[in-house]
Amino acid sequence: MHGSPDPARFDTVVVVDFGAQYAQLIARRVREAHVYSVIVPHSVHAAEIAALRPKGIILSGGPRSVYAEGAPSLDTAIYDLGIPVLGICYGAQLLAQQLGGSVAATGGGEYGRTRLVRSVGVPARLFPEWPETSDVWMSHGDSIVAPPAGATVTASTADVAVAAFEDDRRQRYGVQFHPEVAHTERGAELLRAFLLDACGCRPTWTHASVIESAVEEVRRVVGGKRVICALSGGVDSAVTAALVHKAVGDQLTCVFVDTGLMRAGEGAQVEQTFRRQFGLDLVHVDAAARFFAALSGVADPEAKRKVIGELFVRLFEEVASATRDVAFLAQGTLYPDVIESGTGHAATIKTHHNVGGLPEEMELELVEPLRLLFKDEVRAIGEELGLPEEIVWRQPFPGPGLAVRIVGEVTEERVATVRAADAIVLEEVRRAGLQPTLWQCFAVLLGVRSVGVMGDERTYAHPIVVRAVTSEDAMTADWARLPHELLERIAQRIINEVPGVNRVAYDVTSKPPGTIEWE
Repeated sequence: MHGSPDPARFDTVVVVDFGAQYAQLIARRVREAHVYSVIVPHSVHAAEIAALRPKGIILSGGPRSVYAEGAPSLDTAIYDLGIPVLGICYGAQLLAQQLGGSVAATGGGEYGRTRLVRSVGVPARLFPEWPETSDVWMSHGDSIVAPPAGATVTASTADVAVAAFEDDRRQRYGVQFHPEVAHTERGAELLRAFLLDACGCRPTWTHASVIESAVEEVRRVVGGKRVICALSGGVDSAVTAALVHKAVGDQLTCVFVDTGLMRAGEGAQVEQTFRRQFGLDLVHVDAAARFFAALSGVADPEAKRKVIGELFVRLFEEVASATRDVAFLAQGTLYPDVIESGTGHAATIKTHHNVGGLPEEMELELVEPLRLLFKDEVRAIGEELGLPEEIVWRQPFPGPGLAVRIVGEVTEERVATVRAADAIVLEEVRRAGLQPTLWQCFAVLLGVRSVGVMGDERTYAHPIVVRAVTSEDAMTADWARLPHELLERIAQRIINEVPGVNRVAYDVTSKPPGTIEWE
């Protein structure tokens, strides 16, 4: 279950990634228009694009100049596939440069909110009913000074003569601004015009249709065999369990592995919710001792993820061997997991334990009904399936658990320290009423010690780092501006209540350049 969705049901639009965060945001906006999107690298070849059978291609923005040495380029044979192409910012500049137009550093870039002026008397398929002027979001140093051969200028700004162009006959379109960002007044409308009008896409990528398609695919793949589902209690595994249960009913057995790396009270909550409330067949495996033994002496974060990923699978295989006819392992892998773990379409940022961290040889075949979805889509599907709000909107928690919130070796003592600090962070954020505004908030234990003074005595203890971020899909994130009074309460409580901690710091790094988790 690793391929594209049913092409008879869902049309596909390819988003070509030229860097920064733009491709992921564009892909999400396409899906919000109820059209399936897939992200590919700019190194993609025309034959690879053709194999995806897309109805449209979008070239993303990027941080480079099209004329810079080593700047991302594109196989020009893609333009001859007869598929509509929309270039955005860098993508529009590259489209112009490769097809006979020109791009130059004019000495005055445009950044932020900018007034766009439509060309008088010039038809524009992408914004046919827009007002004469509107606000758009710009972020470029170079500018298109001449459109591609055969294209017409459809909009300009006070400083840039070519803010948008169209060659409707050959279905090539470019906009210098960013329609995918909320600051562009009618950006969603422009994308819909490209997707539905220029490309002729069917708006069938809805929550109900995605559920129906996933259920049909699970039934087709699984047949009469049994499935075990890796259930952590988080939204991803919960929605996976609900989807697979909807597809195959009592052929499903959920397995909750207590790694000893969970948050405070998490094991009991999983038991209560899924065994008692939902009545699912649930096997509880207490494997804390095995995980701590496997992680002994392991400090490298990638090595930790691989150790944890392999042990997870071996435990699932042990459960499967004791259960008749089990042939499949269901897990809650998401599209961002696949992108970040490194595929043919992305470099490795970090290996997710359930993707690149899996062992090369497995006895069970994977079932991953969420593999093509972003996090916001998973939450919406969870609501559609009737899962309770406290599960659907639960903060993401990494599969390796607290092991990746400990810098350095993982021991029972260090886990106890970060678990206690983490519980304080969550409790105070909830008490302040800020949890719904945050993507994640948690504590990190560093592998160093620092000098402090407590009770008029010198201490040499551990620092805790508090991390809180806002995000829509985890592909990008901004550090949360928590009130100083809240940070003060968190710091005081951690230092006073958690043994071995004498200092608390707050992480103000966004993603990129950092990641949300520390490891």
